[in-house]
Amino acid sequence: MAKNDYIEIMEKNHMEIPWHDYTENDSEVLIQQAGLIEKASVVGRVGLIMLSCGTGAWRVRTSMNRLSKELGVTCTVDVGLMSIEFNCFDGKECVSQSLSIANTGVNTSKLYRMEQFVNSFPSQEAHLTGEEIHKRLDEIEQIHELYSPVKLGLAAALACCGFTFLLGGGPVEMIFAFIAAGVGNLIRMKLIKHHYTLFLNIAVSISAACLTYAVCLHMAELLLHVSAVHEAGYICSMLFIIPGFPFITSGIDLAKLDLRSGLERLTYSIIIVLGATMFAWIMALLLKLQPQDFVALHLGSMMRLVLRLIASFCGVFGFSIMFNSSVYIAATAACIGAVANTLRLELVDYAGMPSAAAAFIGALTAGLLASIIKRDHGYPRISLTVPSIVIMVPGLYLYRAIYNFGIMSLTEAVLWFAAAIMIIVSLPLGLIFARILTDRTFRYCS
Repeated sequence: MAKNDYIEIMEKNHMEIPWHDYTENDSEVLIQQAGLIEKASVVGRVGLIMLSCGTGAWRVRTSMNRLSKELGVTCTVDVGLMSIEFNCFDGKECVSQSLSIANTGVNTSKLYRMEQFVNSFPSQEAHLTGEEIHKRLDEIEQIHELYSPVKLGLAAALACCGFTFLLGGGPVEMIFAFIAAGVGNLIRMKLIKHHYTLFLNIAVSISAACLTYAVCLHMAELLLHVSAVHEAGYICSMLFIIPGFPFITSGIDLAKLDLRSGLERLTYSIIIVLGATMFAWIMALLLKLQPQDFVALHLGSMMRLVLRLIASFCGVFGFSIMFNSSVYIAATAACIGAVANTLRLELVDYAGMPSAAAAFIGALTAGLLASIIKRDHGYPRISLTVPSIVIMVPGLYLYRAIYNFGIMSLTEAVLWFAAAIMIIVSLPLGLIFARILTDRTFRYCS
């Protein structure tokens, strides 16, 4: 179905904003000398594009404030998950606007370009007209997915394959998870392109992944006499759905007392997790799959360490590609994730550290490494940190909690759920402390 077909079926619920109507096409007045409405249109549009990239309220507000200061206006902003309400004052007039995006998502390539735009604004765009600035923003808004649905399916396959090994799975589980996750995310990306609603997207993609894993396992049993004990890997085949960006940015926003954005992002994340685990549980009942423990792998300490580094690199690289990062940024995030996640696992195995404490140290390490790289290369910190710690999110724990709730094994469910919550809270805390240590502006509440 083409985009035009979608428009013919139903009228868009969110009207497009005619940004160029705020400017005079033939005007040669620079933006600094323009009227308040024209200045507010630039400030608001920059904030809206930043919001559409998936970044948190702190970064959106910071970008809008920098532009407002350069244009000689005062801006107050209230940021949510999908909307911005802001006021611009210039001492004489006041302009209030309420802007919203049609859907939330993640696009780190566009975010990188927007950060470059904001950083260069005082020296470049501030000396242009409002019309010229909006044309540049038009070009940035055209930065859509860098990769086709097939490539994104392969990225999810690679990520979940690495995830499978890190959770204890062997070669059989890794192969089946690779195939199932690839199919599931391919279908998911196709549904997103056709603007299908969130719950339908989750239901179909998760069901397809579980079904594909079950079919692969059944075929392997019949043709290759593979044991049914490998069915536990079906959980790993659906971990591509983990909402890493909203989970992490919600924690950062709550730390900065951006309660509206933080709570909305947290709610959105919970909706995805609950929807995914519920449909996975239903598919498990239909296909008679159980979340058993993985068959133990007998590996030496050094071999396990090397394989963990490789699996962590592959997992983070796959997730970063799914977030629309360039290959170079994805590889950089993968290197950070390989170090941070392997450190976390080694602390649990060899230092006897609780999982939540190890997750905090892993996230802190990822945040510190990302800050160093940002200082040298200018990459958005969040484009490096979120992919590198998504692989630490306890998707397996969350699924087992819901599964045990479903079969009324309440004690087991509460134990899995409590362990998952402790780790989930530790991850953004680690990033927050890394920001406090390396970002002077982040240490204060004003």
